[in-house]
This record gives sequence, C-alpha cells and structure tokens, in this order.
Amino acid sequence: MKLIYESEYMQLGLKIAYYRKLRGLTQEQLAERIDRTPAFIGHVEAPNVNKAVSLDTLFDIARVLEIPVYKFLMFDET
Repeated sequence: MKLIYESEYMQLGLKIAYYRKLRGLTQEQLAERIDRTPAFIGHVEAPNVNKAVSLDTLFDIARVLEIPVYKFLMFDET
C-alpha cells in the first residue's frame, strides 16, 4: 500500500464497517462469508491500521453487504 493513499484506505475501512453494521453483521460473520479471517476484517476497518484490500475482496464484501461497490470508493477530500 502506498502511503499517499493512507486516507483513502482509512475511509474505505470506515465505510466497510458502516455498511456491515447497517446490515447487522459482525466482523466474524462478514469474514466467514468472504472466506477471510475476523482479524483481516478488523485490520481493514481499523482507522489506525493500513491494510490493502484487493478488488476481488472488495467485490466480495460489496456482494455480501448488498451495496454497489462504487459506494466504497466515493472518498471525502481531506
């Protein structure tokens, strides 16, 4: 992960957490449905941890959360 995208990755993680909670899923439930570990989801969602996410994983998360993937990529300017 490039440091110049740190803010975008943080926003991405926070959006994943927001939509996951909106769907009433725990990190463990989401992880199970996308064949990842709960620790992976925890790292992605944590604002103080920089964790890259592949497009395949992002598409899987969007599918499980039933939202268009573009909603994760609409970033606020910092």
